[in-house]
Amino acid sequence: MDSPTFAINFERDALDALSAYVEIPCLSPDFDAAWEQHGYLDQAITQVADFAERRAISGMTIEVHRLPGRTPVLLCEVAPRGASGTVLLYGHLDKQPPLGTWSEGLDPFLAVRRGDLLYGRGAADDGYAAFSALLAIEALQAAGANHGRLLVLIETSEESGSPDLDAHVEALADRIGTPDLVICLDAGGPTDDRLWMVQSLRGNVIVKVKVEVLTTGVHSGTASG
Repeated sequence: MDSPTFAINFERDALDALSAYVEIPCLSPDFDAAWEQHGYLDQAITQVADFAERRAISGMTIEVHRLPGRTPVLLCEVAPRGASGTVLLYGHLDKQPPLGTWSEGLDPFLAVRRGDLLYGRGAADDGYAAFSALLAIEALQAAGANHGRLLVLIETSEESGSPDLDAHVEALADRIGTPDLVICLDAGGPTDDRLWMVQSLRGNVIVKVKVEVLTTGVHSGTASG
């Protein structure tokens, strides 16, 4: 059987959009207390929503979900085609602030292509996620493949510890349901010439440690031996 020929090409179909995203200074709320007034997070998520609208994906609904005082999220829901189950693809659009000195000709908020590499803040962490997820779904449908219900969830507070994500997930609980698989497009890749799959992430644990010390002297033979 011949392998299917995909009509989707990231460089042709998404690189310009990703480059435009790089040039938006959409810092995470921990690094931009006035994010609502500046509007950069809204600009970034609206750009991706517009990109989604232009894709040839059947059965897709697109919503920028907003809650008062919370950073927005984008939810794209694609109806199933000939298969059951739900897959959620996750990514984020907020950025860390630029640190240190960039090489000559480069700037954190300027998209620069050199060879096969694109330089600019947020391209790899994690702006590519939304574009890759949507193009992958479009490629599936273009190849005539069946798929279950697909959800693309893109948030804008991850670099601050995702303080707003829980509230959105709770508000969207009826629509999200219980996914059978969650694909987090925000993990490491040792090289840039292939797709890497990470089975699990360590996450982080935040604890409060209380240490009590002696308030009076105690003879070592009694206290410690």
